[in-house]
Amino acid sequence: VQLQASGGGLVQAGGSLRLSCAASGRPFGNYAMGWFRQAPGKEREFVGAISWSGGRTIIADSVKGRFTISRDNAKSTMYLQMNSLKPEDTAVYYCAAPPRATGWAIPSTLGEYDYWGQGTLVTVSS
Repeated sequence: VQLQASGGGLVQAGGSLRLSCAASGRPFGNYAMGWFRQAPGKEREFVGAISWSGGRTIIADSVKGRFTISRDNAKSTMYLQMNSLKPEDTAVYYCAAPPRATGWAIPSTLGEYDYWGQGTLVTVSS
């Protein structure tokens, strides 16, 4: 499984960015997917995840109401729409995929994901 995250960059506080995660190597639509982030000097943390169908999402409290996750199974791509960005959102953002299909369950912890993209840097200036 290969994951390629893109879309990061420098944005002013209050701005928006959309990250993409292109997947290959297995049938994309069978698996939940997740986003994590890691700020300098901090541990990697869960941002959100989406079910295999896209019908359900889980969003971390720290970004709830500002970030949304979606996916296009026909394009084997997941998205993270980030609005009202804050300086504390500055981090490297990673997309991730679990090793097995999880049905309606949505993995939300680091250990439930085996496959990781290379990360894309988001910098929010104040």
